[in-house]
Amino acid sequence: MLASYQWLRSLLPQLTASPEDLAERMTSAGLEVEGLRAYGAGSESCVIVRVVSARPHPTRGSLRLVTVAFTADDADPGAPPHQEIVCGAPNVPEPGWLVVLAPLGTHLPAKGITLEKKAIGGIESAGMLVSESELGLTDEHDGIIVLPPDFAKPGTRFADAVPEARDTILSIGVTPNRPDALGHIGIARDIAALYGLSWTPAEPALPSAAEARDETTKLDSLATVTIEDGERCANFGTAALLGVTIKPSPLGVRYRLSALGVRPISNIVDVTNLVMLEFGHSMHAFDLDFVRGKRIVVRRARAGEPLRTLDGEDHELTDDDLLVCDGEGPVSLAGIMGGANSEIRDTTTRVLLECAYFDARGIRRTSRRHGLHTEASHRFERGVDPNDARHVLTRAASLMHQLGGGKVLPEVRITVAREIAAAKVRLRGARLEQLLGVPVPKDETVGILTRLGFGVREAEADGGSYVLELTVPTHRPDVTREVDVIDEVARIRGLETLPSVLPPMRPRLDVGGREEAVRRARAAAVELGLSEALLFGFVPRRALEAIGAPAPAITIANPMSERDVMRTSLLPGLLEAVARAARHGERDVRLFGLGPIFLPAPPSDTAPPTEERLSFAAVLSGERTGYLAKPEPVDVWDAKGIALGWVTRITGGREATVQRAEGDARPYHLHPRGAAFVLIEGERVGTFGPIHPDVADALELPQGVLAIEMDLAKILSLGAREPKYVAIPRFPASVRDIALVVSEAVAAGEVERAVREAAGALGEQVRLFDRFVGGAIPAGHASLAFHVVYRASDRTLTDAEVDAQHTKVVDTVRSRFGATLRA
Repeated sequence: MLASYQWLRSLLPQLTASPEDLAERMTSAGLEVEGLRAYGAGSESCVIVRVVSARPHPTRGSLRLVTVAFTADDADPGAPPHQEIVCGAPNVPEPGWLVVLAPLGTHLPAKGITLEKKAIGGIESAGMLVSESELGLTDEHDGIIVLPPDFAKPGTRFADAVPEARDTILSIGVTPNRPDALGHIGIARDIAALYGLSWTPAEPALPSAAEARDETTKLDSLATVTIEDGERCANFGTAALLGVTIKPSPLGVRYRLSALGVRPISNIVDVTNLVMLEFGHSMHAFDLDFVRGKRIVVRRARAGEPLRTLDGEDHELTDDDLLVCDGEGPVSLAGIMGGANSEIRDTTTRVLLECAYFDARGIRRTSRRHGLHTEASHRFERGVDPNDARHVLTRAASLMHQLGGGKVLPEVRITVAREIAAAKVRLRGARLEQLLGVPVPKDETVGILTRLGFGVREAEADGGSYVLELTVPTHRPDVTREVDVIDEVARIRGLETLPSVLPPMRPRLDVGGREEAVRRARAAAVELGLSEALLFGFVPRRALEAIGAPAPAITIANPMSERDVMRTSLLPGLLEAVARAARHGERDVRLFGLGPIFLPAPPSDTAPPTEERLSFAAVLSGERTGYLAKPEPVDVWDAKGIALGWVTRITGGREATVQRAEGDARPYHLHPRGAAFVLIEGERVGTFGPIHPDVADALELPQGVLAIEMDLAKILSLGAREPKYVAIPRFPASVRDIALVVSEAVAAGEVERAVREAAGALGEQVRLFDRFVGGAIPAGHASLAFHVVYRASDRTLTDAEVDAQHTKVVDTVRSRFGATLRA
């Protein structure tokens, strides 16, 4: 929101604060001023002068020498001497007309120049006749500023003759809960409360002179109003003017609009924009001659119904779009943009004004659907004052008469489909003190709320503390509870007035539960070289479908982006990060995510329809590096090591095993070669493996990405082992290596488990250290070499004891897997 400091000063004549001080105070009260901008800087040094004569430059054919005077009468003996200006503008007026002179020494920030004495073609110029763009007033440059002879007295400062030509513009970051601050009256109301100024917005009035009013024409004879959809349009106000003349607005109006980022168009259209910036309530003007059937109907669109808006774009409407129609069809997309078929034209003489209250949610949906975000929709989406239409229309009609002549109908009609009552809130002084930590006197509270527009009535005291019955003004739809009112008192008083108190710290001896489990899981992932990614709870549906994740249980009805469902897997967010990194040339990625996923729950009368389940996921891509070793692409063994290492760390050393994922059991997003399950005591708790090429193509991933996904909730339900101290061995170990030739269909993990079981209590460690195929190994077979460590805790083992146990190991693997010893 752009706000004019001069406009605010005109609303609050008692205000003496500088723009800088005002910006600081407003920011502390929640209306953040993001910046200040000087508008028309340089115009305060410019002077309105009279053209005396103009003649061609003697050596420059494109230039003219313009003689100007600082008085209206050359016979004035005390008048300063005439000055001669070198000018290249094509629109130098006839003698007697007025122009704007920037004297020598004037700085023009818009052009970044300071006027200095210099000769142009051998002739010195006493300054420069300036254009609006050179003063930073508009972007247009059609020549110098030309004013009629009676505009002002020659010698008058331009900024005094047109105060709107010099201003300071405040750029305010208005939060969505403050629609009242999208108009200057709303901002002025806050300022009055901040500075303790007595101020009530002026009551607009229609012109009272007989020549300005049409007492004979009835508004209903020009257009009747019917509201067919009272839910989407609570009320619809109309007013009318007859015999107006369409022409450019006066300089002051044009400059004020330009300063606030609005392009001036014509006097009637400019008034609608000016009033919108004043009240924060958008309105519209129709050419009455193009309102067919003398009817206005507010209704839903019919599916497929066409409308061409003022920007020249054609829209195919849906039955959720709200329209303002005449007797034959649509003339406006309600609350967003008018139609091209009833816009104000240069030939317009009769004007119908409209100001309505439209439902914010409906405007929001239509605006997004058609890609139309306008000044009007920006305000209606946040909620305008439902009860200020009469003031808006009265003010607009009065201004239009001033700028366009004609006659105003004395009737302003509000057609009401449903009443919107003001909210009632009860404020307790004790509760106010409890939340703010400091007592606030009743008189101060009443003063603040009254200045903000609240209706205040004192109720019976509650335990010695005052109680106020409040009527919330309808321009503040965000205030609905007692705590909202307390927030208003706090921000106006100033947050710096509240005491700073450190909250009590109560140390917890036993964190335990989910919080501790998440901490352990996060720490384990970091120990394994992974970095945590912060993931969105909402993801695109297509991303879940691409990896074959469970269907979403929660869908957003009106998503603001493609993230339209709550995640049922953490992988979409991680894979999106991998794809983004690859687009920026970064291939090496080691990321993990940890948090809840939201799965459909079995139907139940007592349980919620969605199950929130704690999950862990990680992704790897790029190369594995080692000291003095050639980098190699990461592979499934890296994923396996991280998955098993992570499980071991968070379960206190519980044994995790791996099982190949085959057939229909294989996760959709993993490649058949390398997909595996992670098991704890036979229970599947996770998966890992390389991403399937089809999934990689669908998500624009680089090749060779590996994914790990673990059911953390299930792992925690299985319990963790308590770490136990094991004494340093007192007796030596005996080591045996064994190389077994088995079918390639036999998993090395199964053989390792069999060796560990057969080694019994004496088997301290079993480790696979080699797998070999080819050479002397028969086709379809593989050689698996294991390192087996034997040790007893109470004695030194004899060779006979070790040999007997090792023989038992060999016999076991021979009988179970048909293994043979490799020589």
